[in-house]
Amino acid sequence: MKRYQLSIILFYLLCLGLAPLHAQCPMENTAFSSHENLNYQLYFNWKFIWIKAGTANLNITASKYQGKDAYRCHLITRGSKRTDKFFMMRDTLLSYITPQLEPLYYRKGALEGKRYNVDEVWYSYPGNNTVQLKQRFQNYKGEISNRDYTSPECVFDMVSMLMRARSFDPSAYKDGQHLRFKMADGSDVEEQTLIFRGRKKFKMEETGITYRCLVFSFVEYENKKEKEVVTFYITDDKNHMPVRLDLFLRFGTAKAFLCEHSELRNPQTSIIK
Repeated sequence: MKRYQLSIILFYLLCLGLAPLHAQCPMENTAFSSHENLNYQLYFNWKFIWIKAGTANLNITASKYQGKDAYRCHLITRGSKRTDKFFMMRDTLLSYITPQLEPLYYRKGALEGKRYNVDEVWYSYPGNNTVQLKQRFQNYKGEISNRDYTSPECVFDMVSMLMRARSFDPSAYKDGQHLRFKMADGSDVEEQTLIFRGRKKFKMEETGITYRCLVFSFVEYENKKEKEVVTFYITDDKNHMPVRLDLFLRFGTAKAFLCEHSELRNPQTSIIK
C-alpha cells in the first residue's frame, strides 16, 4: 500500500484514530452533509522555489447504492500544465458509504506518468459480526488480481476512513498519542499509524484566515524507525476540515492549502477573529 501520491496523502489527513472496532460499524455522522465541497491548491518545492503543482476537489452528495440511501464521495486531483511536462497526475477516487458511515464501495483510478492503475473494494456485512471485502487491483499492464478478505474488525479505505474520522471527538487526545486503524486498497489490508502532535494556530496563506487547528502526523516504519510522510492541520471544530498539509515525498516536498469551501454542516468556531 506504499503508493503515496498526493491524492492518497490527502486522504490520510483526517484519519483521527480508530482503535479496532468490531463489525458491523455504524456511527453517527456529525461532521458533514450533502453538497459539501472543498477545493485545494497543491504546491511543490522545485530547487528552493514553490510552484503550483495542481488542484484537488472533494465533493459529497446524497445518493443511492444498490437501491439504498448512501453518500457519494468524490475526490479528484489534477496536476497543473506546468507539472504535466515533468509528471502527469490524474487521480480519481470514488466511495459510497451508508448514512451511518459504513463503507460500501471504493474505487481509485490513478494516472501517474504513463501508468494507469485501478483499485476497487466491495464491502458486505453478513451479520455474523464480521466484514467481508472483495478486492480487485488492475495494474498499468492491464493485469488483474482479486482477493477476498474477512475481518472481525472494521476495515476502511481512504475515503470511507476520512468520512468516518471526521465525526470522532479528539478532545481527549494527548500529545504524542499513537492512533492505529486498518485500511484497504485493491490488493491489501494494512495497519496504519497516526501521531497526534497537539494544537496550534495557523494563518492560511491562501485566504488570510487564522484557524485553531489539530495537528497530526502520518508515519511509516523502516527498520523499526519512524519516518514522517505528512503533517496535516485540521480545524478544531465539528467540521474537522483539513486546511493545510505538509507532504514529505520521495521526490521532494509538497504542500496543500484549502482555498475554497461551501455547504459546511457546522459553524466555523475554529476561526480566530
